Amino acid sequence: MTAWRTTSLQWRLTLSLLFVTTLVWALVLVMTWFKTEHELSELLDAHLAQTAAVLAVQTSDEHDDDFTTAAVLHKYQPRVAFQIWHEKDLIFRSNEAPLVPLAPLGQSGISNQWQAQQAWRVFATPGRESDVWVVVAELQTARNDILNAGLQSAIVPMLLALPVLALLIWGTIFQSLGTLRQLSQTVAQRHPDARQPLSEVVSAEVQPLVRALNRLFDQMAQQMDGERRFTADAAHELRTPIAAIRMQAQVARGTDTGSERQNALDAVLQGCDRATRLVAQLLQLARLDAGGVAQAAVACDAVAETRATLADLGPQAVAKQQTLSLDAPESLPLSMPPGLVGVLVGNLVDNAQRYSPAGARIQVAWDALPLPRLVVQDSGPGLNDADLSRLGDRFFRVPGNGADGSGLGWSIVRRLAQRYRLHVLVERSAELGGLRVVLTWPAP
Repeated sequence: MTAWRTTSLQWRLTLSLLFVTTLVWALVLVMTWFKTEHELSELLDAHLAQTAAVLAVQTSDEHDDDFTTAAVLHKYQPRVAFQIWHEKDLIFRSNEAPLVPLAPLGQSGISNQWQAQQAWRVFATPGRESDVWVVVAELQTARNDILNAGLQSAIVPMLLALPVLALLIWGTIFQSLGTLRQLSQTVAQRHPDARQPLSEVVSAEVQPLVRALNRLFDQMAQQMDGERRFTADAAHELRTPIAAIRMQAQVARGTDTGSERQNALDAVLQGCDRATRLVAQLLQLARLDAGGVAQAAVACDAVAETRATLADLGPQAVAKQQTLSLDAPESLPLSMPPGLVGVLVGNLVDNAQRYSPAGARIQVAWDALPLPRLVVQDSGPGLNDADLSRLGDRFFRVPGNGADGSGLGWSIVRRLAQRYRLHVLVERSAELGGLRVVLTWPAP
């Protein structure tokens, strides 16, 4: 089966069409055989009956005890035989008829008989007198010869036409597959950086393939652009913490004062933490862009993941004297892979902590009805309209804000929202005055 699937499509179509054509022709031939045999048998039986009727009418009351034999007047005459019996005596017969009755006397009608080691089709009927029987018979081989001769006239031309039919089918399929060959050559010669779509002026059967290829090429172009931009931005963004770590390490090595060395080493650790967080976010975002996270069939508990995430972010809130609060039901099942709710909550709350001042309030709330909804708001300075429009761009940071961040957290939130069809609303919090983010899950 595998070898057949990998065979040339042209040969597969040619052989399949030839097989189907031959099969249909064979079925028609069998049906024609039986139909012709039936009609021919009816016709020849009628001839036998007509001949027997003529002979029966011609029989007279005068009968000779000695029988006579009809003369042979045609080369095909031996295939047909007749007998006339009078009181079980054979008084007249054809030259090829045997001396014994071809059919039981007294039994009229059509029957198949075996006499003289030959199969006969026999018609028997009484004559003008009740003691006279007329028997007319025909060799079964003669009938078969007529049938075979008729069918050969249909079979032989078909057998001779099969090679011609195969060439015509092969040529037609070759011509029809020209579009696929041309498309294959176009794709093979296409430059990796080419962006123009393939022409859709092709046959209707090939158009879905061309459209799918164009969508694929467009997605690949967008992905390549994103990777180039992402690589350039990531390289630029990582250069800053690495340079800062190097500078602080040089300060620590060159200073003689213990306090200055300690401050420099603390700065080195902070730079390492920033670089580590940046790399982790880069890897997480790269996995999302590459489709590494798939939709899960099993629901996760959003509230449980939120509590675990807030517990991990607790020390950071304590360090900045910020207040973290959670308003949620006991549990809330969501159709998302385990861990992704924690990623959403973690990035939103982490941004709120970083860009809110010391002593700020950060509230996290879950609503189950009418649709699952996550609300994260803070009492920070918020964002103006211009900054709100750029929120979510990779490596975008609010100008004039000294918070340590790279903007990747919002990119991760946006990417997850796009993948799982979440509605994202970002606005100023009427309750706390800072930023308010609302994520709404779609209906199941």
